[in-house]
Amino acid sequence: MCRNTSQLESSLNRMRTHTSYASRARKAGSTQSRTGTILAASAAALAAAAVYNTYRASRAEQEHPPRGEFITVDGVRLHYLRKGNGPLVVLIHGNVVTNEDWVMSGILDRVARHHTVFAFDRPGFGYSDRPQGSMWTAEHQADLLIEALARLGVEMPVVVGHSWGAIVALEMGLQGGASGLVLLAGYYQQTVRYDAALVAAPAIPILGDLLRYTVSPLVGAALMPANLKAMFSPLPVPARFTEEFPHAFPVRPSQIRAESQDAVTMMPAVSDLEERLGNLDIPVFIMAGDHDRIVDHEDHAVWLHNRIPQSDLQIIPGAGHMLHYAVPNSVSVAIDTVSQKAKRRLEPVT
Repeated sequence: MCRNTSQLESSLNRMRTHTSYASRARKAGSTQSRTGTILAASAAALAAAAVYNTYRASRAEQEHPPRGEFITVDGVRLHYLRKGNGPLVVLIHGNVVTNEDWVMSGILDRVARHHTVFAFDRPGFGYSDRPQGSMWTAEHQADLLIEALARLGVEMPVVVGHSWGAIVALEMGLQGGASGLVLLAGYYQQTVRYDAALVAAPAIPILGDLLRYTVSPLVGAALMPANLKAMFSPLPVPARFTEEFPHAFPVRPSQIRAESQDAVTMMPAVSDLEERLGNLDIPVFIMAGDHDRIVDHEDHAVWLHNRIPQSDLQIIPGAGHMLHYAVPNSVSVAIDTVSQKAKRRLEPVT
């Protein structure tokens, strides 16, 4: 009897063990199945996002076709606007926007009354290419624009740069590609920029390509109203900008890469510039708004003015980062002033 009881208990224990193994196997299989389902759903969602973002970028370009001309330099196709007659002026836009920024602000039309004006889409922005394989630093962009201008027969123009474009303008001046500079709301020395870290991921190879075709355009579109508000603050976003700005352009996968790379290379670019500022011997006019929420005018505009002895400085009360919208007439006057100084400087001594 005892032996039978023992055998029964042994059989029950084996059954419990078998049941336990089976239960664990079912749970493991269930977990793997759920994981597989989640991964498959995630992959499908990313693929759908990529298709949608590619379609939206294509549609935005159809709705806002290029308005200018094209020139190819070193295999890079650049889009530019040209207007007016007279002394040469080149306009270089900042981040987020395109060369149409100079049209919407009214600067291009104002300056073109007395000058021949060229406004380029920087590489990767608007309709200009930005080939893979390079981070497209400010120095690289300056080299490309100087070569493009030379092929267009443009030599020693006055170069006007806004925000990130001001770094490119400084590079052009230091490379002997400008007769004078007008610098608007620029970033000129290394200061902490938390926003650079936030937008750096799309510049990372492979991972960045995945992000800029899937997640980044959606996040960027959601944040765009707040970003534009900060750019124009304390003034409201102008009605013309709201109506004419192609809001889908900055969140196209191609332009996201350009914006991200510019953010990553900005601090190294100004570090290199700082050591060479003493070599500038051309007229320089520096402008900034005293309510700029993107770039502090004391840390940058005033700082740069103190390092370029021949520079002029104008701080605009109540203006923010987009001061060319706030005071287009003042910007136009600054360009005229530098143009006249450059002309006198280049005239032969008799």
